[in-house]
Amino acid sequence: QVQLVESGGGLGQAGGSLRLSCTASGSIFDIDTMAWYRQAPGKQRDLVARITRTGSTNYLDSVKGRFTISRKNAEKTVDLQMNSLKSEDTAVYYCNVNLRSSVWDFFRDYWGQGTQITVSS
Repeated sequence: QVQLVESGGGLGQAGGSLRLSCTASGSIFDIDTMAWYRQAPGKQRDLVARITRTGSTNYLDSVKGRFTISRKNAEKTVDLQMNSLKSEDTAVYYCNVNLRSSVWDFFRDYWGQGTQITVSS
């Protein structure tokens, strides 16, 4: 069993900052990419930021220069620092981790439960 636990969601103000954190635990042999997605009401789930095991990153265009993704491999955590928040950042944010549980397993995607971010203007 693999669990992803997210923390740090809540209410932020436009122009302010929030930080999300996600920790993976359970039966984990190897972690590949870690990422954050978001889904606003009535919209599709979008990739916000992704980081590879070597630290390469890519971002949604609308968050470039404002959000920073980072990871700590030994602690199996991935964080998302969100600065200069805008009302359009309001969404449910999901942690996503691609990992395998054993050397004989395939890499699979696991998802956190989602955490609400609401940005007030």
